[in-house]
Amino acid sequence: MPQPSMTHSPRIVVVGSINIDLTTFTDNFPQPGETIFAREFNLGFGGKGANQAVAAKLCGAEVSMLARVGDDLFGPASIQNLASYGIDTSRVLVTPDVSSGVAPIFVDSSGQNRILVVKGANDRLSSSDVEAASDILRRADFIVLQLEIPLETVYHTLRFARAHGIRTILNPAPGRPLDFSELSSADYLIPNETEAEIVSAMPVRSIDQARACAQRLLDAGVQRVIVTLGVNGALFAAPGRVEHVPGFNVEAFDTTGAGDAFIGSLAHFLATGREEIEAVSRANLYAALSTLGVGTQKSFVKMDRFEAEWSSRHRTAP
Repeated sequence: MPQPSMTHSPRIVVVGSINIDLTTFTDNFPQPGETIFAREFNLGFGGKGANQAVAAKLCGAEVSMLARVGDDLFGPASIQNLASYGIDTSRVLVTPDVSSGVAPIFVDSSGQNRILVVKGANDRLSSSDVEAASDILRRADFIVLQLEIPLETVYHTLRFARAHGIRTILNPAPGRPLDFSELSSADYLIPNETEAEIVSAMPVRSIDQARACAQRLLDAGVQRVIVTLGVNGALFAAPGRVEHVPGFNVEAFDTTGAGDAFIGSLAHFLATGREEIEAVSRANLYAALSTLGVGTQKSFVKMDRFEAEWSSRHRTAP
């Protein structure tokens, strides 16, 4: 796919979710009927859409958010949080009589997380909301989507983008079976291993299995597939080209939000004209750096920190 030469900051629109993250750190999980003490609790702003928007903004993109929040305590605070990063929130809609989305997150002593999502107002984002935001969407260099909003809204947005020549990234998270005829409208499908298994109905527990999965998705009409592999980096697949892009070693403290850091930063790197493999490698590092902090958005690094790390860890052959 040809990469444009950018003469302005890339314009990215995220059509997706806004949640409040309720993160508990614990060494053990209670049995049914049991109460135990956990080590620590943290309340933060999240939602896959909002997280990806913040990552793209911190990387230097101009970012707009199309989403819905509830008319509860969390709604105005979520809008103000995004605005504090400089994200355009003019299309973040307050939904009466509905709760904002929340995500209870449980992080164990190894840094691995388990997440529950209550969609709330996210489930009210509609195709008509997309059409009403067409002026912002048409100016985008990339539109980024996930699956914490209604599936028909996702498909409608992909069709809208294809009709107007706007590149798209679809992060199929949380994982669920999808219509391959609709997926062909996405420029990049980017699942993690678990999501790739659900979408493809194939096991993805090794790099070789990720290759087979990606090839099946390409054969089904998906244009480009990037399977994120945690500490093992990512697998990039396009017609006639499949390449493993190694990750970067860090001592992870909390992996929550690392996938969103990858997606948001990748959208920026691709939109600025980086070659695809280099863009994926950069996104691998950006995601790895996010695991050094606690939570999601506040663990994402600014571009000066990223560039310093990239320079010191630069791989001439990712």
